[in-house]
Amino acid sequence: MSYAFLQQYWWFIVSLLGALLVFLLFVQGANSFVFSLGRTEEGQRKVIESTGRKWEITFTTLVTFGGAFFASFPLFYSTSFGGAYWLWMIILFSFVLQAVSYEFQHRKGNLLGTRTYRWFLVLNGIVGPLLLGGAVATFFNGSNFIVEKASLTNLGAPVISSWANASAGLDALLDPWNLIFGLAVMFLARMLGILYIINNVPDEDIRSRGSVRLVGCTVPFLVLFLAFFMRTLLKDGYAVDPATGAVFMEPMKYLHNYLRLWPLTLMTVVGVALLLYGVLRTILSSSYVKGIWPAGIGVVLVVLSLFLVAGLADTAYYPSNVSLQSSLTITNSCSSEFTLRTMFYVSLLVPFVFGYIAYVWRVMDRK
Repeated sequence: MSYAFLQQYWWFIVSLLGALLVFLLFVQGANSFVFSLGRTEEGQRKVIESTGRKWEITFTTLVTFGGAFFASFPLFYSTSFGGAYWLWMIILFSFVLQAVSYEFQHRKGNLLGTRTYRWFLVLNGIVGPLLLGGAVATFFNGSNFIVEKASLTNLGAPVISSWANASAGLDALLDPWNLIFGLAVMFLARMLGILYIINNVPDEDIRSRGSVRLVGCTVPFLVLFLAFFMRTLLKDGYAVDPATGAVFMEPMKYLHNYLRLWPLTLMTVVGVALLLYGVLRTILSSSYVKGIWPAGIGVVLVVLSLFLVAGLADTAYYPSNVSLQSSLTITNSCSSEFTLRTMFYVSLLVPFVFGYIAYVWRVMDRK
């Protein structure tokens, strides 16, 4: 195994975890409809009990995604999580609100009341996917950071990377295209949440309302995602000279990546087809309740292809808008060969982890 293979392998693992995380945001999406799908107390309880059996899987995947990034690409972790800390802290805080809400909403004598905690779930269902989508969009639109590896020898301030302004990452929300993608992810999470509730909650009243709201989420998602995707294909991208490691702007770089990595193009087409199949069949057939599975697989395929296109084929996956040569690539931001090789053998246990998740999923659904 060469060093280059290990770098690409771990970028694939991180990308796969990111894709699974986006699919598992169905928990947040369903929670954003607590008061809309569940008009009565019993209906709201059914929705919350359904998502309450899965939220820990989503949270664990989020933590694993961050941990994998830290272990395999530590310079990204220190640059993004350390520099854009306000953006990531708000995301994490919204997930903490979710955990607290599940734990305390039915506790006797809680000061805030059950309804307040349910509004916290709605807040997490909107803010979490929105900001996660905005953070991922910076992989294509860039962020405002500077990397100076020589600063590591400065005993007074041994800081390799720093944010170029005082926003601590909140400036990402000032880019309208980051917001567009964030909104697309939010509507996607709501779509998946409805599909999950239709599959998991045997209540005809909730299912009929879910089908109507599914239309209202699918249309804005398609508009927002297609706008972002087409703009990304046609915009200048952040290319890397493999000989020197220099970063430069290449017209239609991401379109070239899809053409060069044609299996990813096929993966995207199949993923979109599966997503639309799951959504449309659910809308058109009241008896079809398994749309979450083709749609979920489709989402994983599309998001996985997006992550891979952002980092492979000599591309800077985390570009800097203020210092182009500070942009991060899978070669200049990764761990040592020894670390990647050691973790490679550990990662062979990943299929067993997926098997355990599937087992826990089935056990929870039987309760």
